[in-house]
Amino acid sequence: MRYIVCIVRYNVNYKEENLMEEPTLLVAHNLKMLREAKKLSLDGLAELTGVSKSMLGQIERGASSPTISTIWKIANGLKVPFTSLLNAPTADSTVVRTAQLQPLIADDGRYRLYALFPMEAERRFELYMIEIVPGGSLAAEAHPDGTQEFLTVFAGELTVRADGDETRLGAGDSLRFRADRAHAYTNAGEVLTKIHLVIQYRE
Repeated sequence: MRYIVCIVRYNVNYKEENLMEEPTLLVAHNLKMLREAKKLSLDGLAELTGVSKSMLGQIERGASSPTISTIWKIANGLKVPFTSLLNAPTADSTVVRTAQLQPLIADDGRYRLYALFPMEAERRFELYMIEIVPGGSLAAEAHPDGTQEFLTVFAGELTVRADGDETRLGAGDSLRFRADRAHAYTNAGEVLTKIHLVIQYRE
């Protein structure tokens, strides 16, 4: 499966620093650009993604902040990388300061995902930092065929479940697994878990 990667040109009224700090604005703008590039109506997009037309409309208007699960459904339906909905303008050199990023939240704030380096046309991977507080978890849907994830635990403990297998990791441990099947991450430990995650897409 091949992705269609769209290069998004932002309206001059959007400031880059605001886009980097406001995922809702990024998703709203990119969703509209991607939908129009594919000549889809909101009804057509709803049919492809399984997300209701009313919700898609709210997301496009910036009136609703979508969950991580909703963004994955939209990305999979459009057959684009997850971060195509989060891309911001980039220069030849980019400094990403995590403290200035607004994370995507799941599990009532116990799972926090920071998009450090989103997908770009010249590379087939994206890089995230993830924080999971004790007891926090995220169940992820299967990614497109051939997708792999490479993760390293820098602090705490992590349990990864994929395709019926369960792997427990500690600080300093790394794992590669096929992500084109349902998978889940859980912090069953007693301290904050910090992870760096690379998602690699098949050419």
